[in-house]
Amino acid sequence: MVVVLMLAAGAAWESEALGLLGDRDDLVVLKRCVDVSELLASASSGQADVAVVALEGPGLDRGAIDHLRQAGVRPVAVIPGGTAREAAALRATRIGVRALVTDEELAALPELVAAGEEPDDTVIRGDQPEAAVPPPDGRVIAVWGPTGAPGRTTVATGLAAELARAGRRTVLIDADPYGGAVAQMFGIVDEISGLLAAARAAGTGELELKLGGVQRALDHRLSVVTGLPRADRYTEVRPGVLELLIDLSRGHGDVVLDTGFCLEDDPRLEVGGRGGRNQMTLAALGAADEVVVVGSADPVGLSRLARGLVEVRDVGVPEVRVVINRMRSTLGWSERDLAGMVEGFTRLTELHFLPEDRAAVDRALVSGRTVIELGDSALGRGIAGVAAGVLT
Repeated sequence: MVVVLMLAAGAAWESEALGLLGDRDDLVVLKRCVDVSELLASASSGQADVAVVALEGPGLDRGAIDHLRQAGVRPVAVIPGGTAREAAALRATRIGVRALVTDEELAALPELVAAGEEPDDTVIRGDQPEAAVPPPDGRVIAVWGPTGAPGRTTVATGLAAELARAGRRTVLIDADPYGGAVAQMFGIVDEISGLLAAARAAGTGELELKLGGVQRALDHRLSVVTGLPRADRYTEVRPGVLELLIDLSRGHGDVVLDTGFCLEDDPRLEVGGRGGRNQMTLAALGAADEVVVVGSADPVGLSRLARGLVEVRDVGVPEVRVVINRMRSTLGWSERDLAGMVEGFTRLTELHFLPEDRAAVDRALVSGRTVIELGDSALGRGIAGVAAGVLT
């Protein structure tokens, strides 16, 4: 016997759906819930197996769907047919509902409810299959580096600015779960975090609609999704949010990701279905078409870089572009010496060296601009070389 909860939010199809479910001997409707709070409370009792929901229910978001699944309740959504079908199916998918039936074909609802397992991919009963979505055009470049501030954000912001200067539409996303610095680097003083705004929009299935609103446009080619204002707010970015933000952004151009330093994977979900602190960094590396690893040229930085290259390889990134930052003659070794060291730890796409250029970095920080925007500098030319390699 499959026990069903229903949240119809006053939809016209409710009476017909109740009749269809009642005609089945293997289905029983336990409760008709008036709102999402009652639905979640009923699901928490452990008596139900399936929740039939209307997407119009206020508060029905990804958090609510995650709550249902944690309680062992499988969500099934009834969506409008006809011209409204595509938008409704997209929103249902965004909040995590994969089993869908249109209100024009409610006869398929009992079979979908009685199914023993949830589909791995979105299934829509009562309509034609969706046309294949063409692959996105933009490339995703993740900038990663080990602990110790080797210059991840400086390279990420400079790389994004150089890609935009080359005529490519570029989105820079601050995905550092330990508290991002991209906003400060650009002199952005808005209190609203673009990443948290994206997380809220993703929770309600409206991120695609609100994608432009979570970005801060710096010019007609470059925009920024600012990061976490405080490190403890990483819990507000649920698993899947960053991946969705990347997928939508790359449909409009290239994406540069400024990531955190830690790659430790915590398989446990925190309270409320939240992912571990490092899930954003791991997701960024997993979604990237190319990973740029940044290390500093001093002995401590090189030691951390060597260990970091092994860690990156262990999380499934087979080949990386390495940038050794803050090269200076006083260290006493050549680029050939460092190349021999790096090549012993990973497969390289290419190796780049950026000079120590404190003056350019300081001017950029004080003015809220990237080193690319400051005009000619040794560091700017070095980052331009990295961008040229990425574009090749």
